[in-house]
Amino acid sequence: MSRISRPLVTTLSTLALAAAGLTVTAGTAHAQTCSQDYLPLPDPSCQPGALNPDVTQDTIDSTICVSGWTATVRPSSSYTTALKKKQIVEYGYTDTSTSDYEEDHFVPLELGGAPKSPLNLWPEPHYGDETSADKDTVENKLKKAVCAGDVSLEDAQNAIITDWTTALDSLGLS
Repeated sequence: MSRISRPLVTTLSTLALAAAGLTVTAGTAHAQTCSQDYLPLPDPSCQPGALNPDVTQDTIDSTICVSGWTATVRPSSSYTTALKKKQIVEYGYTDTSTSDYEEDHFVPLELGGAPKSPLNLWPEPHYGDETSADKDTVENKLKKAVCAGDVSLEDAQNAIITDWTTALDSLGLS
């Protein structure tokens, strides 16, 4: 009868966990740490939102209200794809296809969200009752209202963080 050595068993166990989408750190497996209970919003303990300190009410005319400005601060797809893969595991999504999620800025770049902060980026599903496409529509309307002076930047940011699905109504923009 052959015996498998303990280091080989540990290596095989580590490989099996990795194949199952779990990470191993210091001998401990990590799985879901963020809750899907808040969908279509991110789990606030994982992604509470984060702001770009360069975007304030005083700087909107040289930042978010300039056509094409978000392209100057948008993180690379290699950065967001790597983060999306990690966060799909953290949310415990059974669908692990990266194409079914948008690595979305909770506070959008168009409203002064932090470009690279994992506190502001999360894997938002393309499926469900309220999708990433629906959120994009809200973001665009809020940016137009902020740049037109109809809503303050802070109010728009707070409305997104509170609940993007009711943000337009809460600001009287629907």
